[in-house]
Amino acid sequence: MTKQSDRARAFRDLHIPGTPLVLPNAWDAVSARLVEDAGAAAVATTSAGLVWALGVPDGERVDRDAALAAVARIAEAVTVPVTTDIESGYAADAAGVGDTVRAVLAAGAVGVNIEDALHDAGASGPLRDVAEQAERIAAAREAADAAGVPLFVNARIDTFLSGAGGVDLTLERAAAFRAAGADGIFVPGAVDPGTVKELVGGVDGPLNVMAGPGAPPVADLAALGVARVSVGSGIAQAAHALVRRAARELLERGTYGSLTDALDHGEVNALLERTR
Repeated sequence: MTKQSDRARAFRDLHIPGTPLVLPNAWDAVSARLVEDAGAAAVATTSAGLVWALGVPDGERVDRDAALAAVARIAEAVTVPVTTDIESGYAADAAGVGDTVRAVLAAGAVGVNIEDALHDAGASGPLRDVAEQAERIAAAREAADAAGVPLFVNARIDTFLSGAGGVDLTLERAAAFRAAGADGIFVPGAVDPGTVKELVGGVDGPLNVMAGPGAPPVADLAALGVARVSVGSGIAQAAHALVRRAARELLERGTYGSLTDALDHGEVNALLERTR
């Protein structure tokens, strides 16, 4: 585990408030290599993009072994650290989250996102009870520590995405999750500069923001003290939009304009050759 532990420490050190780690999320081996080749210091997976590539809808509906097999292919394809979004842990209880983390480590990743959203249609609310979620984060922390790998546990709080609450509720949950062993706090849906500034000031640890069209540029988020900027499934969605445009153009008009800026076949092959 020594090399993996070194990668985990290197990944942890990349989280610097004001000089954020910028993560263009990948979903398979070739997108991960392209992200690495673009100069990314690490590769993050998008859970949505990854499960879509497996033919499964997002929302904790994928087989854990299938998802982590895909993560292993990504980790094998790149030389930089890999962190993976494991939704709410691919498990019904805290013990299962620990099992998932052990499988994540076996796949070669050195970080995880664990969300507090509930995907069960019969759930009483959009978010898991804070004490139960803290227990799941603690199980992730314990599993990684037992393996001797300083896994970066990023606690995703879906207060803003779900509409369940604002800054106060987010900070309350963040404090509980940090106490349980989370290294960082991820608050997707919060991009308003005033809100981000409040979160940076109130979170005891590095803050991860999910950006995209309409969000402040990375430089502005850096000035607010953000330590990590990712884009979730945004790049995967843009890639799939291109597939749809190209397919419709070909089928409806019989033309090929959407393919004009395609990567060269040899260039893609060469990227993957360097992983062997």
